[in-house]
Amino acid sequence: MTKSFPLLFILLWSSAFISGKEIVQNASPFAALAFRFGIVTIGFLVFAYFSNDKIFGKLKNIIESLSTGILFHGIYLGGCWYAFSIGMPAAIVALIVTLQPILTNILSGPIFGEKISWKQWVGISLGFIGSVTVLGIDFGKEIPPLGLLATVLALFAITAGTLWQKKLSGNLALSVNNAYQAVGGCLFNLLLMFIFENAYINFTTSFILGMSHQIILVSFGAFTILMFLIKRGTVGKTTTLFFLVPPTSAVMAWIFLNEQLTFTDIIGFLITTVGVFIATRDKKNG
Repeated sequence: MTKSFPLLFILLWSSAFISGKEIVQNASPFAALAFRFGIVTIGFLVFAYFSNDKIFGKLKNIIESLSTGILFHGIYLGGCWYAFSIGMPAAIVALIVTLQPILTNILSGPIFGEKISWKQWVGISLGFIGSVTVLGIDFGKEIPPLGLLATVLALFAITAGTLWQKKLSGNLALSVNNAYQAVGGCLFNLLLMFIFENAYINFTTSFILGMSHQIILVSFGAFTILMFLIKRGTVGKTTTLFFLVPPTSAVMAWIFLNEQLTFTDIIGFLITTVGVFIATRDKKNG
């Protein structure tokens, strides 16, 4: 079962871009994220209670989980959704955030002593090249300076959150850790909502469906799998999976949103797949 987690993670995480587009069209970004993670908090706490997981641990561990929640659900998601809301081209946001596996691999060596082989660097390079090919970046478009700043902050936040989570893995039960992370994300987005935006949520059918998808499949599904993969594997290999998100999202947009899928996209998908395979394969198979 756990062998299928990487594939399941890619599919669920990639699908977030499909429903996220609908949500931002019907709600201000920080209000939508605060609403989402408020519900996610309740869900994980209920699960932890019925699983007999210890909810109240050491204050130090709770604060650590809150901090990773702020990085993942506050600064990373808040930055991306804010950038979308002010007109930042989605492809450019995706390209900048796609740098995360490279940045994580560079830092995981000195921080955790993880050795990145030359084969892994070849795979990482191919993964990035394939992702850029699929995204088809058009830098002729006007880029909002605040959108660019928010996206760069999002990149550093998800990188820092991933490395920090690897260091903290095992301090709390997974469901409890996810609950406190959701609390951190909810509170941080509430703060941003009150400071920066005229908050609104239109509970349209598309918003309800999109938010349900984000909560059930992305927060409860994809994010939980990500935390599990970070705990069980090397952080470098886990984050390399993110290279498959842009091409997978492109395929999903073609299937569900009737967006164009070109031959170049397919070539980029194949290059990325080969790169991720090389970067994540077990050493015993290399």
